[in-house]
Amino acid sequence: MGAANGDCHGWAARDPSGLLSPYKFTRRSVGSDDVSISIQYCGVCFADVIWTRNKHGHSNYPLVPGHEIVGIVTEVGSNVSRFKIGDHVGVGTYVNSCRECDYCDSKLEVHCSKGAVFTFDGVDADGTITKGGYSNYIVVHERYCYTIPENYPPQLAAPLLCAGITVYTPMIRHNMNQPGKSLGVIGLGGLGHLAVKFGKAFGLKVTVFSTSISKREEALNLIGADNFVISSDEKQTRGLEKSFDFIINTASGDISFDLYLSLLKTAGVLALVGFPSEVKFSPGNLSLGAKTITGSITGGTKQTQEMLDFCAAHKIYPEIELIPIQYSNEALERLIKKDVKYRFVIDIANSLKGDL
Repeated sequence: MGAANGDCHGWAARDPSGLLSPYKFTRRSVGSDDVSISIQYCGVCFADVIWTRNKHGHSNYPLVPGHEIVGIVTEVGSNVSRFKIGDHVGVGTYVNSCRECDYCDSKLEVHCSKGAVFTFDGVDADGTITKGGYSNYIVVHERYCYTIPENYPPQLAAPLLCAGITVYTPMIRHNMNQPGKSLGVIGLGGLGHLAVKFGKAFGLKVTVFSTSISKREEALNLIGADNFVISSDEKQTRGLEKSFDFIINTASGDISFDLYLSLLKTAGVLALVGFPSEVKFSPGNLSLGAKTITGSITGGTKQTQEMLDFCAAHKIYPEIELIPIQYSNEALERLIKKDVKYRFVIDIANSLKGDL
């Protein structure tokens, strides 16, 4: 599998329509520090929509998306020490970094001073454009691979590699793991449902804020939240002033920052992991009460592995819908419509065949 001979099969978008179709391409040969991974599962992230449809204006086609990858090691380079053939491993949102800057030295490679190399549509050190997990195998430097804990279902591990680490990182950084504290989670999608599950595992009292009453029953009974609030209902929010230690915003739609700042206790933290079109608030609502608004993306390699181990130890499992690769276009359309509970995962091993 390590030979660079055009033997990798995947699904790619050819233009900004984002339409995916079968595509055959070449992976690099396995280097001395690389592992080759036969992909079993790949989670579907909204980034797949953004990049396949060129929403940022710099997508390179053909584009193979996918950065929530779980598979089995089939080949290792001569210097590889952390993995062996047969190991279950994961790959997240980036596959390279400079490995020299202070951030890389601190295992915060996602913030690499020279820029982390994204798992798909990134420019790698050799000048090639990376291609992601909607494919049957991938070659990655061992530093950017993670051990999937034994007995953790591999299909459920996939969403942890972007959605999971995206909410876990700010929760740890801002000490949202103190039992008895109160957490608000804005939005109940792929990220939000995992924020609730982490919050409960940390011993927090968790309230979900949503614009959709239809999510109430699942928020409380399936995901495990303590409370559910319709964020647009002034009657429901009025009695919650200064009652939250932490709020994490997983929604990408615009929200009332002043409203949520008013719900925070003194020195409370509002963490953004979604991407609203603007951040607008009255400075007084931030300063009076010494409150903090902070942003976050995914996480470094050390913390990603810690998150995976934490999920295994506490039996934190994403809610997924398993799909074949042939359904990926429909899945992306449904994702745009927020019609998924709560993360699509592509069954690569059983649906992606090499018969292009």
